[in-house]
Amino acid sequence: MNELIKSLVGNLNLGNAESEWLLSLVGLSILAIACLVAYWIAVRFVLRFVENLLLKASGKVNKILVEQHVFKRLAHIFPALLIFRLAPPLFEHAPEITNFLVVTSKLYVIVMIALFLDALINAGLIIYRTFDLSKQIPVKSFAQVLKLAIYFFAAISAIALVLGESPLKLLTGLGAMTAVLMLVFRDPILGLVAGLQLTSNRMVARGDWIEMPKYGVDGDVLDIALTTVKVKNFDNTITTIPTQALINDSFKNWQAMQESGGRRIKRSINIDVNSIRFCDDEMLARLSKIHFISDYIAKKSQELEEFNQHQQVDLDAVANGRRLTNIGTFRAYIEGYLRANQNINTNLTFLVRQLKPTDTGLPLEIYVFSSEKRWIPYEGIQSDIFDHIFAVIPEFGLRVFQQPSGMDIATLGISSNDSSANRRDI
Repeated sequence: MNELIKSLVGNLNLGNAESEWLLSLVGLSILAIACLVAYWIAVRFVLRFVENLLLKASGKVNKILVEQHVFKRLAHIFPALLIFRLAPPLFEHAPEITNFLVVTSKLYVIVMIALFLDALINAGLIIYRTFDLSKQIPVKSFAQVLKLAIYFFAAISAIALVLGESPLKLLTGLGAMTAVLMLVFRDPILGLVAGLQLTSNRMVARGDWIEMPKYGVDGDVLDIALTTVKVKNFDNTITTIPTQALINDSFKNWQAMQESGGRRIKRSINIDVNSIRFCDDEMLARLSKIHFISDYIAKKSQELEEFNQHQQVDLDAVANGRRLTNIGTFRAYIEGYLRANQNINTNLTFLVRQLKPTDTGLPLEIYVFSSEKRWIPYEGIQSDIFDHIFAVIPEFGLRVFQQPSGMDIATLGISSNDSSANRRDI
């Protein structure tokens, strides 16, 4: 074909410069048409045949490979290989054009191979996420490191090709630039180390609920990348934090709670100590009608009566002997009420206790676990429990401690004025 082109151009009786220029133009035209035809055949027939073959074979892996256009990247290599093959004979009269086209085609092949490997890694990540193991061991950071390495070596190969040097010689020369590279790739390196620690220690995984007040994080982990961790908070905002922050700072991971049998309810009610007293016969008779503590009062009353009789206690003095108190009876009532609540997991820690008295009263702490672990239902269960407790406290002759409000002070002032007016009237 080259001889045919030369003979046709020679018949035009042009000068040497014009003939070479025309030969080059014709060669470029033929090469461009050949590349377009090769690409059209590769995409229209070869690529479509391969993709249809994969889709007919079914399976998630094949579908993902097709959706990520993994093989489409390879189709771009055919025109470059064609240029590499046809350029020398078409432009034997112009070595500089041949060299330019050969180098350009090789650069194009390097880029396409890097993009092919990139798409292959992306497909591999999507395939990996279909397995349950991906929630425990995130590998996206490692995939990003692999991508960096691929593009780094692609860049080195491209530079070596342009300079006409060996890639190994360039890599050897980069040893002197280690400090600069460490500074440029500081965040990826720190992220890689952090990712290794997070993965090896199973500290956090995609889908975990984490809480990190320093960064305003309280939600589910969406993605763990090389340099950042993306979290979707419960107010639907997205927070992005550095990966190494999970190593350098403390955070709370609620995943163990979600996998356990319940979610903890730990809250105290401050009882006014001035309202605590012994139960008299009238109070006991009234409280005995309450379903949750009727058996408790009967059993406890018999136990205390037998003890006092055995000790020959003089019950005329209130301080003598053992007696039921309204605070103790109320604590027994809370235990009975919670054990009857179907939303409480009684197989886990179940505790109703008194804490150390403070200047705000006697804290009565409830420490139990809700069988419902989802946030909104859990809050509803917790609120229902304390709604009931606050409402039933007066039945036991107890009062909740509360700091004086403006209304309390105003009421006290009105009472004082009324008392002064009454004294003046007298």
